[in-house]
Amino acid sequence: MGILAASAAPGLGMLGILSGVLFAIILAGGVLAVFAARRMYRGGSKNAGPLSASTPRTDNPTAFVTASMQAVIQKLKEQEKELEALHKAERERAKQTERLSEAVTRNMPAGLLLVNSTGLVTSANPAAEMALGVKALVYRRYNEVLGADSRLTQLIAGCLVQGRTFRREEVEYITPSHELRQLGVTISPILGDTSEVTGAICLLSDLTELAALQKQIQMKENLAALGELSAGIAHEFKNALATISGYAQMIRSEAESGTELREHGDKILQQTRALTHVVTEFLKFARPLQLADEQVTLRPMIDRVLAEVAETVPGVPITAVGEFAQVSGDDALLYQAILNLARNAAEAVSENPAGGRVIIRGDIDPSGTLQGQRISISDNGPGIPPEAMTKIFVPFYTTKSNGTGLGLAVVQKILVQHGGTIEARNQAEGGAEFIVWLPFVRETVRVIDSADARA
Repeated sequence: MGILAASAAPGLGMLGILSGVLFAIILAGGVLAVFAARRMYRGGSKNAGPLSASTPRTDNPTAFVTASMQAVIQKLKEQEKELEALHKAERERAKQTERLSEAVTRNMPAGLLLVNSTGLVTSANPAAEMALGVKALVYRRYNEVLGADSRLTQLIAGCLVQGRTFRREEVEYITPSHELRQLGVTISPILGDTSEVTGAICLLSDLTELAALQKQIQMKENLAALGELSAGIAHEFKNALATISGYAQMIRSEAESGTELREHGDKILQQTRALTHVVTEFLKFARPLQLADEQVTLRPMIDRVLAEVAETVPGVPITAVGEFAQVSGDDALLYQAILNLARNAAEAVSENPAGGRVIIRGDIDPSGTLQGQRISISDNGPGIPPEAMTKIFVPFYTTKSNGTGLGLAVVQKILVQHGGTIEARNQAEGGAEFIVWLPFVRETVRVIDSADARA
């Protein structure tokens, strides 16, 4: 045991010596590394920038490390400020782009309507609200706003469900105030990343004035054709009717009272008078009108219409409300047009068991390039049959058993010659309404000569 202990003791001593030497070498290396770092730090501080200037000189390694960390943190803070400035500039650029997009959309002359896949209106500009006659369209269902059975609703539904594109469609649209408008529509689907339909974009244009202008041009062309036709047949009709009437009067004068021949003569005279009335009305419609250029004060003229209708249809109360101004035109012809409309309305409600009424309403209409007078003649009668709505201004079309079918055609011609318009529609509460618009300042309407048109 002693020998083993003696032999082990030198080995343990040698191991201790080697461990001490290794520790000394490591400690010396660490000291040299610290001094080398200090020398490099001190030498570099002479040419250093703000980072070195802000770092204090010290022989303490802990202070050196702390100063280095502070410099790094300061640099990170400066980079954070630069990133924040970049983010702020990017946000401002995005806001400017959004404001520009909103301004462009808001000032577009065409209506813009955005509908998502669930059927909600997500965006609508003022032009769309004006064309549709509806305010606050956003976040409302398009089929509730536009009407479940309207053509516009059907087109949007076809775009959302089938992904179809509709270009330059012309549809009729009835506003919540029951105004009929002609709209030009273009509808395109909005596709997502996987080509699914996520919405629809709808562009709207109000073509009502353009459609009315086209109708007026077509009507003037028809007037020219009818004028040419009437010039050829008017004399023939009048001559034939005068001859027939003359012979009928001779037969009636020679026949004894109460005889069958006398009765036949009376019937011939009645028929010739009826035909003469038709020819006269036709010539009123076909012959160019010579309008007097005068200032017509509408209120006294309306009062004359009220008195005339009250005398001819005494059982129907007729009143006038609203504001009536002055228009330039022919007093006699305008009186004839308004009287015809008011008398038709009174006759339509004369048999109403609940009691008929006729209201003439006047309003100042600032729409269009020229201000004008708006006159509506409404009643609570049976209204206009749907199949007759598009034909009531066509010559010789009538729903009356003893009518000539020229009354409303003549009225339309008078108003068009004055630079005005007329529109017929049924009211939601029942009855018909005729809306007349006359400009305050009438533009000269050139009479169309068919001979010049052919040249």
